[in-house]
Order: sequence, then structure tokens, then C-alpha cells
Amino acid sequence: QMATRLDAARRKLFQARAKRVWPGLDDKVLTAWNGLMLAAFAEAGRVLRRADYTEIATANALFLRQTMRAADGRLWRTWKAGHDARYNGYLEDYAYLADGLLALYQTTFDETWFTWAQELAQRMLDHFTDEAGGFFDTSDDHEALLHRPKDVQDNATPSANGMAAQVLLRLSLYTGNGRYWDIAQQATAAMHEAMSRYPTGFAHWLCAAAFIVSEPQETAVSGTPDAPDTQALLATIWAAYRPNLVVAAGLNGENVPLLAQRSPLAGKATAYVCRRFVCQQPVTDAVALQAQLDGTL
Repeated sequence: QMATRLDAARRKLFQARAKRVWPGLDDKVLTAWNGLMLAAFAEAGRVLRRADYTEIATANALFLRQTMRAADGRLWRTWKAGHDARYNGYLEDYAYLADGLLALYQTTFDETWFTWAQELAQRMLDHFTDEAGGFFDTSDDHEALLHRPKDVQDNATPSANGMAAQVLLRLSLYTGNGRYWDIAQQATAAMHEAMSRYPTGFAHWLCAAAFIVSEPQETAVSGTPDAPDTQALLATIWAAYRPNLVVAAGLNGENVPLLAQRSPLAGKATAYVCRRFVCQQPVTDAVALQAQLDGTL
């Protein structure tokens, strides 16, 4: 009886509330926030071996490429169902999405996502660079403002500058492009005092700094990504938490320089563990790969 009375009361309350003006619904889609989600699902799919998470990440990337990418390759900021995407993308749109695409590449090894991430990084350099170091939040062709903003601190979302630095650092290891590394390293060094005094407000800059000083590794796995021998090597790589490691896998390396001129040995998937493109002896078994990754060989 009590449940029946409560149900009737709820209906009366709903009828009374329905007479009021409904609150606004924020149902827009932001490129930047989807980039954050993309990175989370891509990494979770890889680490937890959840194919459904990887499928969500891939579907998200496909949607963003179809909907939020302008004809000239620039990004739109926002989209809403029933409306075209609009407004020039901000730095965070480029940085967050590029980060998510690199995470998706390391999960699927589909070179489409690597190529797009590199394209977005170049757009950042072309349109957001501050000659004094780092990046502005708005592009060079954004509407004129009294002050061109440049936010370097983490808030509810990561610092777009800190995220951009991390993207460039990883791309440098994938491509051998020292300019990416130098730009990111100089921007990170400029944040030294802020990181030292207020570390909780500059966590993504600290991640960039940790990446730089850790002597990060690149690992190229030459083999068909879905083949069992390739998967065995990749499982060894991902068995431990290695935040300062970039991984490429595939056969031709046409679009990923880290894979170029690195071939399977004796028809077996082969791993090349490198630092700044200087590589150790290639290996084909998981035990030897583990030793190289752990620095015991």
C-alpha cells in the first residue's frame, strides 16, 4: 500500500513540475572532451583487453573525423544533432584529440590514426605557436580578442599546453623529428618554477618532464599486428606499466617512421627496442624482449 501511495505522489509531483519551464539541456559535442574520452577508452581497451572498449574508441574517432574535421583539415570546436559543426577549434581540441589518436594507434596499430595525430600536431605548430614558447589557446586566425589567452595550468581539464608538449614528445620518438622534441622540451623547461612551487596544478607538465628525463624507449614490432607471434610480443610489452614507452607495430612502416627499414627475422615477428632511434639487437622471443625492456640486456 505504501508503494502505491508513493507512486501516486510521484505522479502528482511530476505533473506539477511539468508546468514549470524545463531546465536547459547542454547536449553539444565538444571535440576536446571527446578526445579525452577517446584516450581513456583506447587505453582501457588495450590494458583490460576489452574489445568493446576499443570498438567504442574507434567509433568515436570515426565520428570525429567525419563530423569535426573541416575540408582543410582544421578542427571544428562543437557540434549538435541537427546542426553543422562550427567555431574554430581551440588548442585543447587539437591537443586532446591528438593524444587520443596516439592512444588509439597504440591499441589498434591502424596507421590512419597515427597519420591524423601527426597532422593535428602540425596544425598546432602552424596556428597556435607562441614565439616566446608554448602555445596560445586560440589560433592565429581566431576572432580578434583584447588578449590572446594562454592557459598553462591544469583545471577541471588538463592544460592544453601540457598535453600538447606530451603529444610532441611522443611524436618525436615515432618520427625522429627533433624539432618536435625541442619545442616540447623548451616549453616544459619554462614551467620549471611553476611545477616546483605548485605541482598539483601542473600535473600534465610534470608528466612531460618525467617523460623527458626518463630516457623513454621506442619499441617497433615488425609483424602483422593480429598474428599470434606479434600479439605475444605486444603482450610482453603491455604486461607492465610503461608510461614512457611508445610502441609501433606493422610491416611496411610507410606512414610510421619508427617501423621503417625494420623487418621480421626468419619470418617471425621481431621487436626492436630503441632509444632515440638507436636500437638494441632485434629479438623474436618474449623472454629476450622482457630483458631488453627491463634494461637487463
